[in-house]
Amino acid sequence: MKVLNVLILASISMMSANAMAAEKPSIALVHGAFENSHVWDNVSAKLQADGYRVINVDLPGRPSTPMAPNLVSNDVYRDVVLKAISGESKPVVLVGHSFGGIAVTNVAEAAPEKIKTAVYLAAFLPQNGESMLSLAKQDRDSKAGPALHVDESKGMISVNYNARADLFANGAPEGLRKVLPDLIIDEPLSPIVTPVKITPARFGQVDKVYIHTAQDQVVSPFLQQKMVAATAVRREFTLNTGHIPFLTDVPGLVSAIEQSAE
Repeated sequence: MKVLNVLILASISMMSANAMAAEKPSIALVHGAFENSHVWDNVSAKLQADGYRVINVDLPGRPSTPMAPNLVSNDVYRDVVLKAISGESKPVVLVGHSFGGIAVTNVAEAAPEKIKTAVYLAAFLPQNGESMLSLAKQDRDSKAGPALHVDESKGMISVNYNARADLFANGAPEGLRKVLPDLIIDEPLSPIVTPVKITPARFGQVDKVYIHTAQDQVVSPFLQQKMVAATAVRREFTLNTGHIPFLTDVPGLVSAIEQSAE
């Protein structure tokens, strides 16, 4: 009888754990400019270990997902994300890093019913009619501007190689600072300069969370706070990192994402 009771309790416990896992929303991760989806690898692994289904989105126009720069647009990015989450039966937690916040915003406007929570990680959180470029121009504390090079003939924008470690990996271990410059990739220009079109009835109704990065030199704390003041968010978190906490503070970032998903 004792053995039977133990088996019954174990079965109930397992069913309860499976039910809890099934209730967790899927988490879709959208990388930023000068990146691809591999920046999320450590975060994805931890989220999956914690029972979440994770969708890593690769935006077109970079080596991993080639597309001619003149064909890349915010509409293309929006549709790629929508396709990635189209098979989900329940609304997802959609996380965008840096420029990825523009893509998340456009998806939220197009299909608010598909999003449980939009999470902005050191991300551009625009008002109607704003673009990444117009927001970046408001950032008095960012050090990114002088390091950027625009090649209009190719429709691409790049980051000065020698500035990459200091800009993105300030405060990071020396080993990461050494390899980071070779991980940064060039970015299609058009989506960066294209304004978003959003409405209170759609984007305005989506639940939002913002994860601040207190040592950020790309999207500075000043601009992060300014954007949050202009757009209501349900909850805020702050990580004591630079612009790339998915490489420098995986536990802290995962904790913030999981709390956002609750």
